[in-house]
Amino acid sequence: MTDSAVPPADFRHVYEFHIRFGDIDSQGHVNNVKFLGYLEDARLEMFHGDPVRKGEQPVRGMVVFRHEIDYKLPLLPSVHPIRVETWVTEARAASFKLAYEVRDNENVYATAISTLAAFDVEGNRLRRFTPEEREFIGRYLAPQG
Repeated sequence: MTDSAVPPADFRHVYEFHIRFGDIDSQGHVNNVKFLGYLEDARLEMFHGDPVRKGEQPVRGMVVFRHEIDYKLPLLPSVHPIRVETWVTEARAASFKLAYEVRDNENVYATAISTLAAFDVEGNRLRRFTPEEREFIGRYLAPQG
């Protein structure tokens, strides 16, 4: 995943969570499919939960149309929180890419990239992001160069 260079902290969204017992598979580590749930939880906080808590409009009407994930290390049960750090690597008029790291203070367990598109739910079709949505998404896009 070449377009996921980690930007400065100011451009990253951080979502912390604890591993649940049900996330562990028969091999004693977090099941690979659970990672996609962690990414989803992080996106929901980034685009809905955090804005609502800040009194801002959440970003609505997006669909994920691609995920790539690379598993780096087994994620074992822990009493310490794990976090998903998320940032925007590319923003276009109707889509953008999110990069993620699933990590703790010492290790990166997985990296991922999702491509999301603006979607008109009532019209059941793709659309362009509004200026307000582009501004919000742009908060997490680090300047290039």
